[in-house]
Amino acid sequence: MMSAAQSPSTAEAKLQALQCHFTWDVDPSRSKLVCLRDQLEDIGAVEGYSWLGHIYNLQGFIHYQLGLTDDAQRFFGRAAEAFRQMRNTVSDEGPWLVVNHGNLAWLHYHRGEQAESRAYLSKIDALMDEYPSPSQDEPHPEVYAEKAWTLMKFSTDKKRLAADYFQRAIRMQPDMVEWHSSHVLASVSALKHSNKKLRADVLEKMKIAKEHDPENLYLAALYLEACAEKGNIEDEARELARRVLRKPVSSYSGIKPLLRLYREYVSADEAIDLAEEVLERHPDERYLKRCAAICYKKRLFSHRDNPLEHSMVDRAISLYREVISLYPHSSIKRRISLAKIYAESNYQVEADQIYKDLLESDLDPEGAQMLYNNYAKYVHLIRKESYKSIEYHMRAAAIPLQSLYRENSIRTLRRIRDRNRNRMCGQIQEFLTDLPN
Repeated sequence: MMSAAQSPSTAEAKLQALQCHFTWDVDPSRSKLVCLRDQLEDIGAVEGYSWLGHIYNLQGFIHYQLGLTDDAQRFFGRAAEAFRQMRNTVSDEGPWLVVNHGNLAWLHYHRGEQAESRAYLSKIDALMDEYPSPSQDEPHPEVYAEKAWTLMKFSTDKKRLAADYFQRAIRMQPDMVEWHSSHVLASVSALKHSNKKLRADVLEKMKIAKEHDPENLYLAALYLEACAEKGNIEDEARELARRVLRKPVSSYSGIKPLLRLYREYVSADEAIDLAEEVLERHPDERYLKRCAAICYKKRLFSHRDNPLEHSMVDRAISLYREVISLYPHSSIKRRISLAKIYAESNYQVEADQIYKDLLESDLDPEGAQMLYNNYAKYVHLIRKESYKSIEYHMRAAAIPLQSLYRENSIRTLRRIRDRNRNRMCGQIQEFLTDLPN
């Protein structure tokens, strides 16, 4: 008979008290999970070395959430090994394994492997006894840092929380350079998603972090982008490009913010040239093809008043088709982008087909909301079907998820109502009145 100490309710209470991915209140949609899986793969093992254990831990949790428990266990095992190699300490054990062991305790519990789950709970107790937190009432700084890094990958409000957790980790253990850099990145990202300008104190923190972490070219690109509003940065951008080109291919290499910097402050054509140069050096890297596709899309949409060059349109379409095939499980946003390119290039039949296929597909609420908002704009601007546009803005707004897509649809509906020129104004008013906040 199972003792009280080993009863399911007691075991689950112990598990709920752990600091790990299973208890951090992250419950993303399936579309978010597959996007995150792709994003983590695009970091790569070399450029993401400082965070390799964290990457594998999050990959393990994602695979568990997707129902792939064997893959989850494999990634948790890789995470433990990565931490041991990265920390390069005399002992193989350390506080950086607390989150990993917590994940494994939960995984074994869900698989009905109670003995293995209890074994990891015992390991966590031993780690916490041997490596107590410098602050008695708080988790160990290693735990705070991993929690912060994980939350950075989620929504805007999670990024603000991530910055706070990094700050707490740094306060207790100030010698970790990558924590300082990531604290700044989390703070900047939260501000950008809130459409707030960078304050002088944040800019100064970016400068200091960049000086202490000179190989972090992602941070360098963001800092240069922030400085671009105050003066010409073309020479600095080109020098940074030379450094980025020497780095291993990775979403952490700085290529994406660098290309955005080129588009906004150097020239869209030079951004395309740079993207093509990087692709020529690494022709099989899907992340680079994705970055290049964005450059072409931005270039096409920024010159709507001028005739489009057929070669540029063809290249944009070719890249997007290839990128969609390389990211088959997280392609809805890219398929919508391809439909927009077709629509802008007078390929309406092809655009119609993409939207038809998407509308008939099985999407989660997040994906459906994105699709309905974009389709509403498409049928209004391209097909000139105002009533259908209103219908799909309503569908987007009716999905109770807070997002930019929902906000845009609600704003559009209010604008139509306020103009009072459409026979659906009464229906719109009734819809908006009944709409939950």
